[in-house]
Amino acid sequence: MPAAAVPVAPPPARRPPLTLRRGVTGALVTALVAALLALVPAPAAGAAPVLLSQGRPATASSQENGGTPAAAAVDGDPGTRWSSAFSDPQWLQVDLGGPAAVSRVVLRWEAAYAKAYRIELSADGTNWSTAHSTTTGAGGTETVPVTGTARYVRMHGVTRATGYGYSLWEFQVYGNGDGGPVLPGGGDLGPNVHVFDPATPGIQAKLDEVFRQQESAQFGSGRHAFLFKPGTYHNLNAQIGFYTQIAGLGLRPGDTTINGDVTVDAGWFNGNATQNFWRGAEGLTLNPVSGTNRWAVSQAASFRRMHVKGGLNLAPNGYGWASGGYIADSKVDGQVGNYSQQQWYTRDSAIGGWSNSVWNQVFSGVEGAPATGFPEPRYTTLATTPISREKPFLHLDGNEYKVFAPAKRTNARGTTWANGTPQGESIPLSRFYVVKPGTTAATINQALAQGLHLLFTPGVYHVDRTIEVNRANTIVLGLGLATIIPDNGVTAMRVADVDGVRLAGFLIDAGAVNSPTLLEIGPQGAAADHAANPTTVQDVYIRIGGAGPGKATTSMVVNSDDTIIDHTWVWRADHGDGVGWETNRADYGVRVNGDDVLATGLFVEHFNKYDVEWYGERGRTIFYQNEKAYDAPDQAAIQNGTTKGYAAYRVDDSVNTHEAWGLGSYCNYNVDPGIRQDHGFKTPVKPGVKFHSLLVVSLGGMGHYNHVINETGASTVPAGTSTVPSTVVSFP
Repeated sequence: MPAAAVPVAPPPARRPPLTLRRGVTGALVTALVAALLALVPAPAAGAAPVLLSQGRPATASSQENGGTPAAAAVDGDPGTRWSSAFSDPQWLQVDLGGPAAVSRVVLRWEAAYAKAYRIELSADGTNWSTAHSTTTGAGGTETVPVTGTARYVRMHGVTRATGYGYSLWEFQVYGNGDGGPVLPGGGDLGPNVHVFDPATPGIQAKLDEVFRQQESAQFGSGRHAFLFKPGTYHNLNAQIGFYTQIAGLGLRPGDTTINGDVTVDAGWFNGNATQNFWRGAEGLTLNPVSGTNRWAVSQAASFRRMHVKGGLNLAPNGYGWASGGYIADSKVDGQVGNYSQQQWYTRDSAIGGWSNSVWNQVFSGVEGAPATGFPEPRYTTLATTPISREKPFLHLDGNEYKVFAPAKRTNARGTTWANGTPQGESIPLSRFYVVKPGTTAATINQALAQGLHLLFTPGVYHVDRTIEVNRANTIVLGLGLATIIPDNGVTAMRVADVDGVRLAGFLIDAGAVNSPTLLEIGPQGAAADHAANPTTVQDVYIRIGGAGPGKATTSMVVNSDDTIIDHTWVWRADHGDGVGWETNRADYGVRVNGDDVLATGLFVEHFNKYDVEWYGERGRTIFYQNEKAYDAPDQAAIQNGTTKGYAAYRVDDSVNTHEAWGLGSYCNYNVDPGIRQDHGFKTPVKPGVKFHSLLVVSLGGMGHYNHVINETGASTVPAGTSTVPSTVVSFP
């Protein structure tokens, strides 16, 4: 973008709870399972079979109710289950993701088991062979030796042992994949990760060297992460340029203190900070030299788990333009000087105060936030954030690297670390495949299939096939804005409809050949309930053009229910290389099909048609920033039937419940300033669909909006070229 409250209730339950309808106690089940496990014969010497099925996509012929989906039988949780309709036959199958040498299947039956069933194998999910068959199934835990190579494995129930359906706590397939040697987890972090401790010599010199390379390298290939071990560092000024991440390696910000500054300014762009993209700071305590730290950024620049013992200035030196950013899980003891920041979102933090409102400043769960004053001052404040789960991060436990996965919070307010160590799980780096530049997509997928998480070290990665994240609770974490570029028109990354996947800290850059999508969360038609353990997308940015030609029809598609999108910038480039109305064609930014999806900090800009389309029920957005495509050649190019222009944010007419707070859309039609946009926002008018604090702005009179939302809100034309917002406090 280079141009110039009330606590929220959780969504209503939409699926029936798991029915506890049988009388076997938990203690008896545990004892029975333990006894049966003791009878399982030890495997023969040689490579031990591994569990291949956990977290893999599972489907079934039927399910008893919404609380017993197929996925529950492969989630590794002994307290969840799949159960079928009360009829014969029924089946449950799992997709292992690729051919595997299968050696045994473990069936952990609930009280409703199969008297007669078959274990079947298939290479394609259509043609099946029988690997085991019985008519004397005993229930409980059955371990079935099988032999064969298959991608798909299923239990085909022929005859039920009870009047109920078939019910499995767990369906486990063991064997060995055919991906070659087992990939190791852990290892070093590569040449572009710079790790310091307080005794490291030349820290300031290294910071300055990288800043000289990255200060103006907006579309360069350099990627860097500065990681500071716990301790105290003196007299540092870490200037943070493009594709640079600075982070402490403690569990709490107080573990790593810099007596100095972490600075972003805009000297490289003549004091204009509206292009200070793609960088981040995490997990540090700062004692600024002057008492105030400067962080003058725009989109795709996160400030997480930071403690500033002083003030925070969000404007560049000289108070030039600045265009929006994001703070989460942080504390600023003094005042946050917003100054020229046009829009900003702050979540689950604590501040000493806030100055100035410009266009659209939004707060949720922030102690010390100003009260809602929209439209003047332009503050929108929610007392809590309905659901949040902080971004995973690398830390040191003694001398061992681990990744901390924070716990989910509901109705969150303030930081996770104010009262001690944050809640969550530390996962050893040995359970991560450390991805380094030159790694192929085939190797990345092999690591995922092997059950490893992914840690992308700073670099640029070309992938010739989709990265397939199929296992529940997988973490994909990038350091230093690691960048993934799909070649030959493939989708860069696809996530199965499973629980608890965490994507964080990387950039997807569209390739020269059009991709239908760049990031998919869940397959089309996904319907599993992930409310207890949602997938999160955090500091994941998407770019089409700018660094070179790029095309994608739809950038991000969210099909899985309950997904949390927590800070993203999805950007069709308006400057740089490979930019033009058709050169970097990208019709749609973000499309949400899943139910109960929450977006906290949504930045989506410049798409040829709709920037955001929402089809799922009970969606919520807290803060939205948008600019329409600058380069539309004329009115006809954006004509949408009888409507002038495509809305920046459209809720489909089929949706009955939706709510959003703090949304802004700006136009800067610099090719044809005469273009008119009928509205910034489009929505059905229904009691369950509500919008709060909306605005549209014509930047210097370069095009205009006729209304804010639907036919409501004044035109921007009366303001002429003065860049004055037209606002709507609430709709309808």
